[in-house]
Amino acid sequence: MVARIRTVAFQGIEGIPVDVQVMIGPGKIGMHIVGLPDKAVAESRERVQAALHASGLAMPPKKVTVNLAPADLPKEGSHFDLAIALGLMAALGAVPSDMLADYVVIGELNLDGTLAAVAGALPAAISANAIGKGLICPAESGAEAAWAGPGVDILAPRSLIALANHFRGTQVMSRPQPAVRAPPANLPDLVDIKGQESAKRALEVAAAGGHNLLMLCYINSLRSNGTRRGWLGSREYAESQREGFRK
Repeated sequence: MVARIRTVAFQGIEGIPVDVQVMIGPGKIGMHIVGLPDKAVAESRERVQAALHASGLAMPPKKVTVNLAPADLPKEGSHFDLAIALGLMAALGAVPSDMLADYVVIGELNLDGTLAAVAGALPAAISANAIGKGLICPAESGAEAAWAGPGVDILAPRSLIALANHFRGTQVMSRPQPAVRAPPANLPDLVDIKGQESAKRALEVAAAGGHNLLMLCYINSLRSNGTRRGWLGSREYAESQREGFRK
C-alpha cells in the first residue's frame, strides 16, 4: 500500500506542490527517503521515528520507502517531518487516509511527538487554498496561516496525538484566528542617537534586507545603542554583544 500526503516545497514565497509517497514493504529494515532531500529532510527519519515512538506507535519491522515527488525538485527544510509521519501513520492505518487527502501538511516534529513552528505557513495556506485543500500546520504557526482567509480550513495541532484524536472525533480542534506578534513595549528609537548618520543608515539597510552586519567602532555607546534600537531581535542583539562587536 502506498499512502500519499500533500505538502509543499518553497521557492521564494511560492509554495510548490509536493506529493509525499510512503510505502511499507519487504526489504532491509529501516526508512529510506528519496526525491532530492537536503540534510534537514534526510534527518527527518530520526525525528519521525522518535516522535512516533513517543506517541505510542511502533515502527514496522519492514522497509519504509518515502518518495518526495516530483523527484527532480530540491526539497529543503524540516517542514516535511509532519507529512512523512502522517504518511507512515496512514500506511499503518493509524489515521484515515481519506481525511488527510483534504489537506496540505507542513510541520517540524520534536522527539516527544509535539510540533514545532515552521516558516512559510501563510504561503503554504495560500497554495493549499489554490488547489481547494485545507492546511495542517503546528499550533504556533496557525495564527499566521489563518491570514490566508476565513474560507481556508486550517488544523493547528500541538502534537501528533492531538491530530490523531481530532480525526477520531475525540478531541475536535477549533480553527485558529489570524494574529500578529505584539511588539515589545518601550522600544527605543534610532532618533535617540544624535549624529552618526552613516552608521544609522547602515543599520536601516541591514534591517530592511536581512543582511549580516559588522560594525567596527571605538565608541561603545554607538555599538550598543545603535544595535539595540529595535532593529535586531533579542537573540541577535545578545550574539552581537558577545561576538560581533568586540574590538
